[in-house]
Amino acid sequence: MAQTQQSVAPVDEMLPAGKLFVYGLQHVLAMYAGAVAVPLIIAGAAGLTKSQTAFLINADLFTCGLATLLQTLGLLKIGIKIPVIQGVTFAAVSPMIMIAKTGGMPTIYGAIIIAGLCTFLLAPYFSKLIRFFPPIVTGSVITVIGISLLPVGIAWAAGGVGDKNYGSLTYLGVAGVVLLTILLINKYFEGFVAHIAVLIGLIVGLIVAIPLGLVNFAGVSSAHWIGIDTPFAFGIPKFDLGAILAMIIVMLVVMVESTGDFLAIGQMVGKPIGEKELTAGLRADGLATSLGGVFNAFPYTAFAQNVGLVGLTGVKSRFVVATSGVILVVMGFFPKLATIIASLPNSVLGGAGIAMFGIVAANGIKTLAKVEFEKNTHNIFIVAISIGLGVIPVVDPNFFNAFPNWSQTIVHSGITLGSITAIILNAFFNGSEGAGDLSDLENNAGMNG
Repeated sequence: MAQTQQSVAPVDEMLPAGKLFVYGLQHVLAMYAGAVAVPLIIAGAAGLTKSQTAFLINADLFTCGLATLLQTLGLLKIGIKIPVIQGVTFAAVSPMIMIAKTGGMPTIYGAIIIAGLCTFLLAPYFSKLIRFFPPIVTGSVITVIGISLLPVGIAWAAGGVGDKNYGSLTYLGVAGVVLLTILLINKYFEGFVAHIAVLIGLIVGLIVAIPLGLVNFAGVSSAHWIGIDTPFAFGIPKFDLGAILAMIIVMLVVMVESTGDFLAIGQMVGKPIGEKELTAGLRADGLATSLGGVFNAFPYTAFAQNVGLVGLTGVKSRFVVATSGVILVVMGFFPKLATIIASLPNSVLGGAGIAMFGIVAANGIKTLAKVEFEKNTHNIFIVAISIGLGVIPVVDPNFFNAFPNWSQTIVHSGITLGSITAIILNAFFNGSEGAGDLSDLENNAGMNG
């Protein structure tokens, strides 16, 4: 029995039910703010009522859960089977706002369904590009992912963009308490307690925030106990060619971003991500996106926020994130529960966010440490320029405003911009030798585990 347990890879390890729930809840809390942000934005753009907005949030949580279960557990040749939580891609926000104002929600969902199907069909062909993701590219992309996310954590720590007291010492103090708690737990504890450092940090932050008046439970009492997500609740989907093309472009961007996230998590958990695994993961993205169009939700992708949590906690089991999927599905049925969790203050999330997103960038640097810079001086330019261009949308969101409308989705995604730059520069400087083959990539992923 001992030999059988040792032969199980960490990513496939089945943990006790209690640990699965606690670790899974930790992932849900880490991604919740990002998960509900997009429904709120789209509801405002579409002029939805308060009750419709609440329904949209719960529909999104429900579909997030389904997508996460599909990705972590797998179905036939769909799902990458690593601890990756699925969430709404922010790359789709701007196109969906434009579609909502001209065609309404049915037109959004028609475009989402078709774009998801296209992603599913394109997955085997797109996955062949994985040979263009050697460590020099992968490390640069992972670093850009972390750097791109850090402003989100920083803004949370300051109270959230738009807060009238943004940057107040109270907000920063609460975020500091959460961050300090996470650091102290990792310093003085091991095992289970260290693995739930983020969850403990969030709880401590919540306890500190309540007497300071930062926790708002408004809406909990009025929220329904049970809510059912019925397909096509906003009407039969409408299929507009312009909207469909816009959403297909979004999903091409999503495929690049998901590839970076998959490779990052694969390295963290010691599972080689080859062409077959990438195809399965991108198929799950496509199918989940089409389900989003059916269940009143949105396009789905690997949630980069949770990549950092995997690295920070060291918990590699995919069944942990599958448990997160179950929790999200349950939350989709119980609006009151979702409203309670939504009461976590931004400053509390910010303290954890800085740690998690910084870990993502650090893992990118760890990957780059394996790259040869002394004998191949060109590699330093690949890293420098890809990261430099990748952070432009973070440093100055208006930098590319003069670019044509069709390119905005691409140039406003730092992850996509950094990925494309790294791939092109690597091909330019290193040629076919720098692309590597699947066995090289798999060996590198195994070493990084």
